Amino acid sequence: MCNFARILVVAGLTLGQFLSAGGVLAAEKSPPASMHEIQLSFAPLVKKTAPAVVNIYTRTIVRTRARMPLFDDPFFRQFFGNQFGFDRDAPEIKRQQNALGSGVIVAKDGVIVTNNHVIEGADEIRVVLHDRREFDAKLVATDEKTDLAILKIETDGKPLPVIDLADSDDLEVGDLVLAIGNPFGVGQTVTSGIVSALSRSGVGLSTLGSFIQTDAAINPGNSGGALIGLDGRLVGINTAIFSKSGGSQGIGFAVPSNMVRAVIRGVSEAGRLVRPWLGAAGQTVNQDIANSLGLDRPTGVLINAVHAQGAANKAGVHVGDVILAVNGHDAFDGNALAHRIATLPVGDEAVLRIWRRGRTKALKLVLMPPPEIPKRDIRDLGGEQPLRGARVANMSPAVADELDLDPFLDGVFIMAIEPGTPADRLGFRPGDFVRAVNGQPAATVGKLVDLLKDPVERWRITVERGGTQRDLVINR
Repeated sequence: MCNFARILVVAGLTLGQFLSAGGVLAAEKSPPASMHEIQLSFAPLVKKTAPAVVNIYTRTIVRTRARMPLFDDPFFRQFFGNQFGFDRDAPEIKRQQNALGSGVIVAKDGVIVTNNHVIEGADEIRVVLHDRREFDAKLVATDEKTDLAILKIETDGKPLPVIDLADSDDLEVGDLVLAIGNPFGVGQTVTSGIVSALSRSGVGLSTLGSFIQTDAAINPGNSGGALIGLDGRLVGINTAIFSKSGGSQGIGFAVPSNMVRAVIRGVSEAGRLVRPWLGAAGQTVNQDIANSLGLDRPTGVLINAVHAQGAANKAGVHVGDVILAVNGHDAFDGNALAHRIATLPVGDEAVLRIWRRGRTKALKLVLMPPPEIPKRDIRDLGGEQPLRGARVANMSPAVADELDLDPFLDGVFIMAIEPGTPADRLGFRPGDFVRAVNGQPAATVGKLVDLLKDPVERWRITVERGGTQRDLVINR
């Protein structure tokens, strides 16, 4: 619980006076000591923060094709599939889908943060402010790994109310928080609760999830709204709930403000998010591993692979090291380690605390984005050869990061295949790696193109799919 209890009484301040002064008193946290303290109101805090929480309405045009009911019959599909092109020849029908959510203004020039799932696939995004003004919003960037999106509205230079971002690492379990959003489209609503847990991961919400858990009531429509601390700053973006009924059951999750700050900071001018890349992979230390390494408890990440071009290698991290902490914050498991690295800015330095041969050691890590080595060299393959119709690229840590693939993969990667082309008919798939042509390694796109130029009577293409290599033999 925040320190607004006994301290305010001693100082002779009301909660409203304290909040309006914008002060944060440094003292030990304590529970309410009297009925008077329990009766203090959140109203001044809501007046300060609610104007910066917006409603977001999206419109999406969904295109489908009308079909005769016969064509949907499973028996008919089993024998005929779509070989007659009934779906292709049917008239196209357009219908509009509407959705709603919430967002938070974080800059006076109109920068708004919301959830990616609130605006995903939308053809039109409309923002309604607390004072009922409406604006069309431009999508600046999205980040599926954190389920965040950044929007921008133009107000002709008129300043907007904003909420400053807090340091979410200062949160503690038991702290009071407010959730502000637009649940079920009924209009802006405020609920209160406490921080139930920190660093929640493995809940299936995003790949870089390390969420704040709260029991403040969060419902559909609250997504993208604000989780506010008692100092009036943003501690998180409300993202999801755990529910068997669709309504709040006291388990809500919010993206921590430090991750929000990192996403805002990491968006380049081109609208693409750039975040630091450790360049190492490992496994969470369990009790057996801890015992074998001489650790007093199971914590940290045992490194089993280090990329030659990564920041970890440049910092001196070795296979067999255990990363225990980043900048003094414990990395209990792989999710926590990834979260800590992702919240830091590219170009800064971090300190890793590692366990090596029975001792702790500090390493300086220069934070860098995943490198594009080799250059991706995207090409659409043509000519009279089996891979005509495939779009290929050189795999690199940068490409793997964009596609959420293993950054240790390398080689020539099939990005897409044009329907009806030889590559499509022969069964090549997006995600395949082309390893060789007629026994000759195809290490790069340039080498693959050269190999495919050779006139031969029979092709043997070696493809890797799901970690398994297979040869496809094609006669001319």
